[in-house]
Amino acid sequence: MLTPLQLRAARVLVGWSRQDLAKNSGTSPDTVQGFENRGTDPKLSTLGKWRRALERAGVVFIDPDYDMGPGVRMRSGAKQK
Repeated sequence: MLTPLQLRAARVLVGWSRQDLAKNSGTSPDTVQGFENRGTDPKLSTLGKWRRALERAGVVFIDPDYDMGPGVRMRSGAKQK
């Protein structure tokens, strides 16, 4: 699962614009914008591309549990832009 807020927060953590994410994931900046701003429903493969690109950059995605919602954080030692 990947939420629009998680995606936006992950981009901020690594210092990427929507264009940077699109370039690093092989997707369209318009698709990134649509998901983040309007909650559009991209293909599962697109969500996977975004997640993998951000994970390579050092992002760790945190799944929700009974007490807290979904989130993101940086892997220890990961370099930010």
